[in-house]
Amino acid sequence: MSLLWLVYGVLSLVVLLTGYLGLAFLARLPRLVVTWLVAGVMWAPAHFRLPLLEEGEFYTGFAPAVVVAAVAFLEGNGASFVSAASLVAVGAGVGVLVGLLLWWRGRHRDTLDDDAYVDMADEAPANRRRGGRGERQEPMIG
Repeated sequence: MSLLWLVYGVLSLVVLLTGYLGLAFLARLPRLVVTWLVAGVMWAPAHFRLPLLEEGEFYTGFAPAVVVAAVAFLEGNGASFVSAASLVAVGAGVGVLVGLLLWWRGRHRDTLDDDAYVDMADEAPANRRRGGRGERQEPMIG
């Protein structure tokens, strides 16, 4: 089972990375929110219980909540579906909050309030002539 979770984790990271890169036409805020919403949906775990062939025995474990909800929906198991779907909704909400937090933390980059920008402004004038502010500096011969 741990190998199954490892493969699921790696594949979900591939899906998230390609999804984030595929949404490059969007601004940073909706791109982060959508990506982390999908991450919350994919990574929310849920407890499940499946009947075995022998009477009265069950297999229990954890699986992604979206998978548990899909199986419960297909089986018509309302109680399992409601609990798994609520976990999917909570995971999506947490994902949206993480996306908003990442956007909020990164929105002041390259502004006057950024510490790195202020530190560069305090450098010696000789460093500024050599491109100390991140500008492209052409090589000089001689």
